[in-house]
Amino acid sequence: MNTLLLRDAKVILPDRELQKASVLIAGEKILEIGAGDTLNGDSEIAMCETVLLPGFIDVHNHGSVGVDVMDAQQEDLLDVSRYLASQGVTGWLPTLVPSTDENYSTVARAIEFNMRESPVGARVLGIHYEGPFVNTAQCGALHKDYFKTYGEPSDLNSLSLPESGARLITLAPEIEGGVALVKELTKRGWVVSIGHTRADVKLLDDAFENGARHMTHFMNAMLPLHHRNPGPIGWGLSRDDVTCDVIADGIHLDQSILRLLLKIKGSGRLSLISDAIAATGKGDGSYQIW
Repeated sequence: MNTLLLRDAKVILPDRELQKASVLIAGEKILEIGAGDTLNGDSEIAMCETVLLPGFIDVHNHGSVGVDVMDAQQEDLLDVSRYLASQGVTGWLPTLVPSTDENYSTVARAIEFNMRESPVGARVLGIHYEGPFVNTAQCGALHKDYFKTYGEPSDLNSLSLPESGARLITLAPEIEGGVALVKELTKRGWVVSIGHTRADVKLLDDAFENGARHMTHFMNAMLPLHHRNPGPIGWGLSRDDVTCDVIADGIHLDQSILRLLLKIKGSGRLSLISDAIAATGKGDGSYQIW
């Protein structure tokens, strides 16, 4: 198989950065990464110190290029995947907001089709439900009309799923039956993330013990930090065994807060999300969602 050499690139590795490095590729595999001009290939591309880094995985994305996940048909999600690949995203979780059971079912079928057909562009890796089991007092942009509480396992029947792939859900443990919900979802193999919440530390500890290990768009749609009531933000900052995702656009969180989070949590316990909506990639203008 012929090899391709990407020469003179800035390469980002897990533990360091390489300046003027080379990356040797055969087919779809990286064979070797070397500093300087130590590698040779059958053909070469001069990268002129372009930055090379692993593809992004966006676990919280509501759509792009005019496509809203909640209204998406099969071909629509292909358009999003193509666009995301152009932005360096190689995998994503279409993210659903609280809606009707029928809407959930339709979107889940479109997601399953895209996972099965393996389209070009960013791969659809599963599904993310943002809600409906969240706190009405921290609703953000979500429609409270479709929020739910939890009483028994049958209450999860409305969460339509593709046959395989990642299953992520954002919930607030303080809703009625919240901790039992965390336990049931964890038993079923879901990744449970805490968000849109005003939970206190004791309740958050209970949720952790039952399987909740992550926090959604940390600091946004959460009870603000107070020195006598640490709440979800103080809890998330103080625990090294809890990971958080952040919207690092400099608007949802100030840049000084982003630096503080990186200092406290470390890069290994933070992940980037876009929380993108249908307007993403369309340019400035007036848009309506949900």
